[in-house]
Amino acid sequence: MITGYSVETIRAAEAALPELLESGELMQRAAQGLARIAAGRMRERGARSVVALVGPGNNGADTLFAIARLAKRGFLSSAVCVDTSASEVQTQAAELARSRGVVMLDGDSREAITAIHRAEVVLDGITGIGGRPGLPPFARPWVDAIRDRTWVISVDTPSGQPVDGGAALADAVFADETVTFGAPKPVHLLPPTETACGLLTVIDIGLDLSGATPAVTRVTPDDVADLWPVPTAGDDKYSRGVLGVVAGGEEYAGAAVLTTTAAVTSGVGMVRYIGTATPAALVRAAVPEAVHGEGRVQAWVIGPGLDTTSTAKGADAQLAIARAALDSDLPVLLDAGGLDLMEGHRAAPTLLTPHAGECARMLTRLRGRESELTREEVEGSPLEHARMLARLTGATVLLKGSTTLVVDADGPVHVQDDAPTWLATAGSGDVLAGLAGALLAGGLAPATAGSVAALVHGRAAAVVNPGGPVRALDLAHALGRTVGALLRDAG
Repeated sequence: MITGYSVETIRAAEAALPELLESGELMQRAAQGLARIAAGRMRERGARSVVALVGPGNNGADTLFAIARLAKRGFLSSAVCVDTSASEVQTQAAELARSRGVVMLDGDSREAITAIHRAEVVLDGITGIGGRPGLPPFARPWVDAIRDRTWVISVDTPSGQPVDGGAALADAVFADETVTFGAPKPVHLLPPTETACGLLTVIDIGLDLSGATPAVTRVTPDDVADLWPVPTAGDDKYSRGVLGVVAGGEEYAGAAVLTTTAAVTSGVGMVRYIGTATPAALVRAAVPEAVHGEGRVQAWVIGPGLDTTSTAKGADAQLAIARAALDSDLPVLLDAGGLDLMEGHRAAPTLLTPHAGECARMLTRLRGRESELTREEVEGSPLEHARMLARLTGATVLLKGSTTLVVDADGPVHVQDDAPTWLATAGSGDVLAGLAGALLAGGLAPATAGSVAALVHGRAAAVVNPGGPVRALDLAHALGRTVGALLRDAG
């Protein structure tokens, strides 16, 4: 599992190593790792010139020590600085850099802007994990002078971007690559700031984070074997989990097929389907193992293709079962039309799976806002709004998008980035609902079920057609062999 930590946690881990911190050993480890990565990237690109943008803090000192190492390796190295006398460590770093042949440039000079503009590689050491969002005024001309084709490596974090996550800022660095120290921070793993970091490399500098609570987690393929509800010799279809599915209607009948297919292909013990005539007939033909009608279940999926305003025959009975399920103490996944049934706080385990537009509509409705929250607002700050929805409902929220967030009202953010862009297609959300519902029925907690489902969903898309278009029904059929491959690889 990949874990990211808050600034406070990282600082506490550094403070727990006073000898290494005070002697400068941690800084030297960081500078050595940064120089190694930068030198390798420059060799790959055939680059000779590198310019360091040096802010006044410790991150600037890291960058100066690294550029000194690059100069020693023979690269044409310059450093654009504000005030290297601001701290003792900066003064030491500047003296070493100068002795190694680094050209030291005053940040206010025309020569500095020219050097930045001509650089093939730029090291962004303007601000570090203690920096505030937005670039400091002195650095704006520096960043403006960077050419589009210049390779930008941010040191620890892209300067000006919010380190603990939030909306990506235009007045900040957008890096091609980020080299961070000790562990990832939220800015590296959360949307939309993750895109500002580019390729991420983590340098181990010896911090002990084993007892720390992460701010962000990401499930990896290696975790699936430990988390997936694999049946034992003593299991039967009931103990493996029975999933009730209320999905589809006369207008969106196909959603029922996609959801139930995904559930049975994922390995749920049994599916009980509740629907109107047309989707029920389709499910009978496409998923013959599904049982129709009410009965004992361990969890529910409610909403894919569901029209809560339908007047079709059987729609009222379908909706009544959905409402009864919500009133029960069983785990429930609400998707699409089912999200309209959420009126407030639910005490039982609940997983909501909206996309940004649905999240905006739910928040507008539940908060009683006169002005409608927009999809764009949610996309601009997805974690803030997912948390808000979780607090209003008591549910776990899986916010769908190119990067998936799974959050409770508090605690770590679970973030998955496994899906190819081809997965943005009609019906893929119905497949995700059936998959996550199967995991809920198998006994997983909502946050774990959502995170694992998002990973498998994305991996299955690559199995269906690597690098090409993905059809939702093919995706549903690929889930079983995707899980099997992940379990075999782990074994």
